[in-house]
Formats: sequence, C-alpha cells, structure tokens
Amino acid sequence: MADIHQPCLVLDLDRLNQNIATIKHGLAPNLTLRLVDKSLPCLPLLAHIGKTFPDRHFMTFHLPVTAAVLSEFADATAILGKPMPVAGVRLALKKGGILAKAKNAPQRIAWLIDTDDRLAAYGALANELGIDLRFCFEVDVGLHRGGYCNGEALTRALQLLKQYPRLHCQGIMAYEAHINHIPAIFGGPKKALAKTKALFQEFAACLGPDQRAILNLGGSSTALLYDSAIAANDVSMGSAFVLPTDFDVPSLAKLAPAIFIATPVLKVVDPLVPGLDDKTWIMQKLGLFPKRGCFLYGGKWMAEAVYPFGMKPDKTMGYSTNQQFMRLPASATIKPDDFAFLRPTQSEFVLQQFSTIAVYADGKIIDRWQTLPFS
Repeated sequence: MADIHQPCLVLDLDRLNQNIATIKHGLAPNLTLRLVDKSLPCLPLLAHIGKTFPDRHFMTFHLPVTAAVLSEFADATAILGKPMPVAGVRLALKKGGILAKAKNAPQRIAWLIDTDDRLAAYGALANELGIDLRFCFEVDVGLHRGGYCNGEALTRALQLLKQYPRLHCQGIMAYEAHINHIPAIFGGPKKALAKTKALFQEFAACLGPDQRAILNLGGSSTALLYDSAIAANDVSMGSAFVLPTDFDVPSLAKLAPAIFIATPVLKVVDPLVPGLDDKTWIMQKLGLFPKRGCFLYGGKWMAEAVYPFGMKPDKTMGYSTNQQFMRLPASATIKPDDFAFLRPTQSEFVLQQFSTIAVYADGKIIDRWQTLPFS
C-alpha cells in the first residue's frame, strides 16, 4: 500500500518515458532541447528527462527556481523566458543573493531584454556590479506579448548595445503559442507557422556571427512542428512531457497524459439543493441538478475530472477547496474512500501546489519526488 489518504499528484512513469522517447524521435536533429523549469518544477523530474536530453539547457522564469536548478545541475545553463525587473536581478546577483550559491551564475545565465530601456538598465547594472552579463533579445514572431517587433528595431538595438561593453548578446528568444489557435478562416496553424518561420529568419539575420549561440524558438505545443530548415538551433519544451489538458493539440497527438491529481472520495450522496430541499426534483427534472453526486477531499484545482467516468463539477453547488461537490452519472459505482482522478489543465503552478509527486510504475508507487517551492 502507498499509504496515501489525501490529495496528491501521481506521475505515470511509463507514460512519461514513452513521451520522452516520442519527443526525442520527433525533434528535428539540428535543434537542442531546452527544458522549461516552470512547467516541470521538480528536480528529480528534470533529472529523469535529462537522462535522454543531457545538454542541461533550461528556460527559467522565476529566480528562486533558477537558483535551485543551477545549484542542482553544476553543468546547467539557462535563459530567462521573461524579462526580470532590474532591481530583482541586482538583488539576486549581489553577495548573499539567491544566485550567489550557484557557482559562476552570471556566466551560466542569459537574461532577457525586450526593449531599449531595459537594455540600458541592464547595461548600467553590469557597470554597477562590475560584472559581465549575457542576454538574449526577446523578439515578436506573432504572439504580440512584447519584444522587438521587426528586424529594423532589433538592428537599432544591436547598435545601442555597443554602448554597453559589459553586456553580451547570446542570441534571440521567440515564443509562438498562438500558432495552434489561429482559426481556419484566417489561414489556420499552417499559415501562422509559415509567418513565424519568416519572421524568425528576419530576426536571426540581424545577428553577428558571435551573437548566434542561442536562436530559441518554440514551446511545448509547437516545437515538434519544425524541421531542419528552421533558422533556430534551440527549442523549449516542458509541459508536453506530462501533457496537461491545455496541450491537447494535434502536434502532440502521439503523447499521453502522464500527470494526475488523485484525491479520496469522502461521501457519495443522493444530493439535495441547499435550502430548496423540496424543489430539488424540479431542478433534476430540468437537468439542472444531478441525482447522484460525491464530495471530494479538496478541490477547485486547475484540473478536469477523468475518473470516475462522467464525473464533473456542478454549477449549483459551486466550487470548494475543502470539499468539492461533483456530479456523478446514475450508473457510477464509486464508494467513499475510493480515489477520484483529475487531469491538470497545466503543469506549471499546479505541480507546486503539492509538496511531492507520487511516482507510479509497474502497478505501484515506487518513489516520491519533491517539487520546488514557490520561493
């Protein structure tokens, strides 16, 4: 017995291993895989995937997690997936800061710069601290979440860079999560992908020979769409390895869900509408309230119910983080103390709501992996 009697995360190791093999097979051979730590915030999980992808390149989004990853993997390098406030970078890099524990952190991190103002701020910080800082330019290939909007703007920034001798451009970073969501009437994903490739090529062509170490593109939902002709040399993936529901897209159709929330069923009931006991039958007749239901241990997770089959939230009873009421089909046979299972909609944040992950293989829980805290 696993002695689990409260809500927990369960990782299906066999499914994870199959996903790892599928991703390795589908990735263009000229592309280095960069693991996204916010989507896989668990050092043993990152280490397990790293057995197949040993380059130890990470994309990171939260400096406490950055520090933990760089401290755990002495050969790891990282690029920031979002711009960090310059005051936060100063605090992290100064003596006694969270990055001070990671050996040679300034040489292993490429920060993200999205505007000329941030370029100037980082240049001033590098002078203030008396250290060289590496960075990538954020470029916009269609998502419109910020970054340099065209090759002309990037070329001007590269000219400005000459004013900051302690800053060193490592390349560019682009994200294009919009691709799979473009309606067919507007050209669909195929047209969006072609536009992204052309824009990325435009940005990459602006860089000098010594500024092309990291030409990063892609995310979990798009990385496998690229072939060897792409101008990138580096793609990011994280969530795809465990496949939460937000990543149920055609490009990942060969992957299987590998992470679940398991939680005990506390009560199975023939429910009544609170305060409207004698009116319950009317709402049931109209299909507005179920004839069968259950209460879970915990609830209101960013997750979708998958077992028992047909279980779903109920609008009348609403949501609860303590005892979530769920509709059940009349045929459901689940009993109190049985487990219900939900599939996270995303892996980032949700994994960090649990302190450990129960690792399942060969019909049993074989290990517990600790997740990274928020701070």
